[in-house]
Amino acid sequence: MPELPEVEGVVNDLKPLVEGKIIQSVTLSDTVYTSHAAGKQTIVKGGALEWFETSVQQMTIAAIERRAKYIFIHLQKDEEPFVLVNHLGMTGAWFVVQNVAEIAEEKFRKHIHATFALASGELLVYSDIRRFGELRFLRTIEEHAPLTKMAPEPFDDYACEFFLAQCAKPKYENKTIKEVIMDGQVISGCGNIYATEALFATKLRPTKKVKAIPKAKKVELFQAIVNVLRESIDNGGSTISDYRTVNGGAGSMQNRLKMYSHKSCPSCQTATLSVVIAGRTSTYCPSCQKE
Repeated sequence: MPELPEVEGVVNDLKPLVEGKIIQSVTLSDTVYTSHAAGKQTIVKGGALEWFETSVQQMTIAAIERRAKYIFIHLQKDEEPFVLVNHLGMTGAWFVVQNVAEIAEEKFRKHIHATFALASGELLVYSDIRRFGELRFLRTIEEHAPLTKMAPEPFDDYACEFFLAQCAKPKYENKTIKEVIMDGQVISGCGNIYATEALFATKLRPTKKVKAIPKAKKVELFQAIVNVLRESIDNGGSTISDYRTVNGGAGSMQNRLKMYSHKSCPSCQTATLSVVIAGRTSTYCPSCQKE
């Protein structure tokens, strides 16, 4: 699943390509229509499909920004602001093309679920192979409660203080540290990949209970998370499985990961172990990560 650095890369690529352009129309896939008819909401969430299609017509893409693992596409019509919220799920990808035939990988061409026709002639295309992503049209962020509960950006000055305060709450102190740092209400944007890397960097075992970790060690861990997120942003994110930047580009952070998916520890060559925490496989070194 794309984490903060991957979403940052998508946003940075999209901004110069579509900001300031007008959406003439949007076409949704048969899969989206079939799912809604069956009482499910695949891709387009929170409203009827006809309402979604009509609402975005003739809207200007005023700005695009990242918030945690979400993409906020700020729209404007008659000086009135709206926002199209996108979560990439596990396999979401954006393309800006003249024709869908320009999308190089067949698996992305086969799973196009929203095509925004721009007045400038391009197509802004959203593809999602496994269909866990979402598009949600809102007047304000406050209309969707989960978006208001996200932790501060990890790069904000007060984010570490917020992290420590959350860790001290009864709802978190008895959980494993791996589960807590993947919680978007504790730290924004840190998922399995970068949680694994940060725990290795600080020699913390992922199964360690939060209450058993000294404050100084928590601060060290938080800084390790910030460091690995920044490093990944600088290297275009981790292209693992189906993650792509805009128009099928790839990052290189996967070549710099020290623990995620490794069979042996790069420091001591000990065979790594794996444990499932909060539904995600956590890899760690039993020799180096003893704390």
